[in-house]
Amino acid sequence: MTESQTSQVTSYMSQVQVMNEQGEIVNAPLRPPELTDDKIRELYEKMLFIKIADQKALNLQRQGRMGTYPSVRGQEAIQVASTTLLKNTDWIVPAFRETGAIYMHGMPLKNIYLYWMGNEWGSYAPESVNILPVSIPVGSQMLHAVGIGMAATRKKTDTIAVTYFGDGATSEGDFHEAMNFATLYKTPVIFVCQNNQFAISVPRSKQTASPTLAQKAIAYACEGVQVDGNDLLACYAVCKDAVQRARTEKMPTFIEAVTYRLSDHTTSDDATRYRDAVDHESWKKKDPLLRLQKYLNTKNLWNEKIEQELTEKFETEIQAVAEEAEKIISNPADIFDYTYAEMPERLRQQKEELLEFIKRNPPKTH
Repeated sequence: MTESQTSQVTSYMSQVQVMNEQGEIVNAPLRPPELTDDKIRELYEKMLFIKIADQKALNLQRQGRMGTYPSVRGQEAIQVASTTLLKNTDWIVPAFRETGAIYMHGMPLKNIYLYWMGNEWGSYAPESVNILPVSIPVGSQMLHAVGIGMAATRKKTDTIAVTYFGDGATSEGDFHEAMNFATLYKTPVIFVCQNNQFAISVPRSKQTASPTLAQKAIAYACEGVQVDGNDLLACYAVCKDAVQRARTEKMPTFIEAVTYRLSDHTTSDDATRYRDAVDHESWKKKDPLLRLQKYLNTKNLWNEKIEQELTEKFETEIQAVAEEAEKIISNPADIFDYTYAEMPERLRQQKEELLEFIKRNPPKTH
């Protein structure tokens, strides 16, 4: 390995941080000037709203009013930071743990709840909102993002695509294919790997022998960076560079946001069976909202009274959204009607069979 290659590998292994766990600015030169204290508080409020909306979804699931749900708790910073920098014309290509990102980019919370309630209209984004539907298969959405990037390059627009995935997805072939095509065809795509330490129950240590995930970008001549995923300011700074690179150079960036999934993989999982309790407690202290509270408190922009008032306000708003979502009756035929522009014969037959079954077995009302 040459000296320059060694230097490159070393840079990919250096984690970017601006604010530490105590809420102290430890790398002031990296703090973007537009991130004033007032702006930081504004973004904190966005994160708090997402946290409360996320908890509401968990509560609805436990009450039998929502299907399986993947909590975003602990990953609010990277999702809010990355989407704050986007234009309406940009695209979000999510996996399934992106409640914060798609909400920030314009997906109504009602639609998000509808999706996890099993209503097909939960996959519908308003016409002006550029968000692809939730992608459950691990890693496949990255290729879709590259396709959007290739189209933007050919059309010579400044549109960019941001795709989100977990550390486990880097073990999928789709990841490597997407990274290869992204740089080969010079596409404005930002790959946001939310390294939350676990792919369901498989720890990051059993995913790869690489010291970092960010260094995987080297093989594809792609810009890569590892960032403290619980540090809003660092996430913003790194994403700002990535957005500029995508718009001006039409080149991708791979971001490894080192964070932690504070909740279970989904509501059908029990993380206590495979996570170390002591390690879990140590990560709770790194909560992205906690460090912002500490910082804002020193600036007299946050205290427990403010927190309580905001929490009550958001809980009221979110409760109203949940009630509205529950009033919308799901039509089973939607799973057929909105898959193809022209329905294939085999699906038409299946739809007729389903409707006949429902006719013979009408749902019980209470």
